[in-house]
Amino acid sequence: MEYVTSLFAQKVVATAGDEVDSAAMLASVGIAPDDPWDAGQMVPAERYYDMLEKIADQIDVTDLPVRTGASMRLDEYGALGLAFKAATTLGASYARVERYARLWTSVVEYELRPTTGGTLLILHRAGERRLGMRLSNEATLVSAVSIARQVCPMPLAPVEVLVRHPAPRSTAAHEEWFGCPVRFGAELDAILYAEATLARPNILGDEGISKYLTSHLDAELSKVTREPVIVTQARAAIAQALSEGAPKMAEIARGLGLSARSFHRRLSEHGLNFQTLTEQTRRDLAKGLLQDEGRSLAEIAFLTGFSEQSAFTRAFKRWVGATPATYRKDTAHR
Repeated sequence: MEYVTSLFAQKVVATAGDEVDSAAMLASVGIAPDDPWDAGQMVPAERYYDMLEKIADQIDVTDLPVRTGASMRLDEYGALGLAFKAATTLGASYARVERYARLWTSVVEYELRPTTGGTLLILHRAGERRLGMRLSNEATLVSAVSIARQVCPMPLAPVEVLVRHPAPRSTAAHEEWFGCPVRFGAELDAILYAEATLARPNILGDEGISKYLTSHLDAELSKVTREPVIVTQARAAIAQALSEGAPKMAEIARGLGLSARSFHRRLSEHGLNFQTLTEQTRRDLAKGLLQDEGRSLAEIAFLTGFSEQSAFTRAFKRWVGATPATYRKDTAHR
């Protein structure tokens, strides 16, 4: 099962105000009205999306994600918020988000990617683009800019904001708040920043405090990212089998000494299924192989289980929002 921080659920209900039954909404995700606002307390992502859709049934939610994201405060993120503040530049602050986001969500991965015109802060979130997820994505993008403005010594606006899903009935609130164009129906969920913006010193940047906080976060991260043995073994077996084409669950299970049914059950216990694990393994293997300039794209396609380079290119673009060639070029410039 995948989780998000309860902080977002509490914020969105508070932002919705008296137009919704706040106690009932919070109860639907397992939060009591008097529970403290704790970024470390998690709620199931699907129940959070359900809650957002219930709110949408009762009120106009066009600008709700903007108001919710804008209300996020770094002090509410605990040690991660302090580490964001203490980083010496905004780019370093976002690097903290890229590395430590796993501490408050298991559904989102962040990536800083150099591109033409600056650097993208990309929000990777798999799954059906249901209304709840769309609202959550918008609020997350807004919150990423909100916390940046809290450490920046001067007014801050991105170059552009990209959103994968179609536009709501009005985007006026989004563009006014971001202070830049917001392009819906894009290939990525991302914020484009100019390099000069990311290089600005933070108001409270302190290298010494930053090192102390990141060592604490590294310790916390090691606790939540320690992968179960069965998952580690399955990833390795899948990666080894990929050069012979897309692996079959029964064959991987047999290699691990399990029946297909037992293998499926063991993965389910950790919130995974075989298809998702195979996709993740293919993606991670491809990203690693693309670091090796000596390997051709056709060879990497073969090693990741694709019979044709074109199929690999389409899949990779779906995974990370860029073609393998573009990804290789961008990462080479980092």
